[in-house]
Amino acid sequence: MVSVLTAQTMHSQRHRDPCGACVDCEVRKMAICAALQDDALHALEAIMSSRKLETGEMLVEEGAPKLKVFSLTSGLLRLFTLLPDGRRQISGFLYPGDYLGLADDGTYSQTAEAVVPSTLCCFSVNEMDELMDQHPALKDRLYVMTREALRQSRDNQLVLGRLAPVEKLASFLLVLSAQAKRVGHPDNPVHLSMNRTDIADYLGLTIETVSRCFTKLRTQGLIHLPDANTVSILSHRSLSAVAGTEFKS
Repeated sequence: MVSVLTAQTMHSQRHRDPCGACVDCEVRKMAICAALQDDALHALEAIMSSRKLETGEMLVEEGAPKLKVFSLTSGLLRLFTLLPDGRRQISGFLYPGDYLGLADDGTYSQTAEAVVPSTLCCFSVNEMDELMDQHPALKDRLYVMTREALRQSRDNQLVLGRLAPVEKLASFLLVLSAQAKRVGHPDNPVHLSMNRTDIADYLGLTIETVSRCFTKLRTQGLIHLPDANTVSILSHRSLSAVAGTEFKS
């Protein structure tokens, strides 16, 4: 299943990120541009175009030629692969500051879609490679981000392969809480941008099992569910114990 990027993506007019210049970007210190000093950002801006995605809109498709790499500035993306039997396996979510293209060679290894309205900075692969040659700090930054992505992939394998369903969900909620804190948002309550189907496809569970796990955590007094998209963690320590992870205050 191979396709090319849409004409809108390929030929979009270059302009600065909708949130403002790179130096004022809210994820400046978390994204790839953190490698550059303010006076060198113009080189990155010169090769940058911006892209807005609506909910459910595809950014890249698995198997398509890798022509661009991306830095997410706002929103949320899901990365997934379609299994031979037609089921969808979500391998992860991209958050503001994350970089898409780290693990891909000549083609995109996974499909990326917007979970919510999202904005991205887009870079031509060839131009980004040239810029990294001119600014080795960019290459070093990508190396660090690649190592972090590999660590997260290892942790995901542990969650999917060894934990019981309720442990998987507890671990997932803690990851979302930590991610919110990383980008400067409140870590509690946890806002669920993704729906129950996304969570099930990520954790390798059925929707029914995910719902039962939410109910179990609620009846145990570990979480409160004000609505379908909000989870109040009543005890990080106890939820960490369920997930089998070390509690960090």
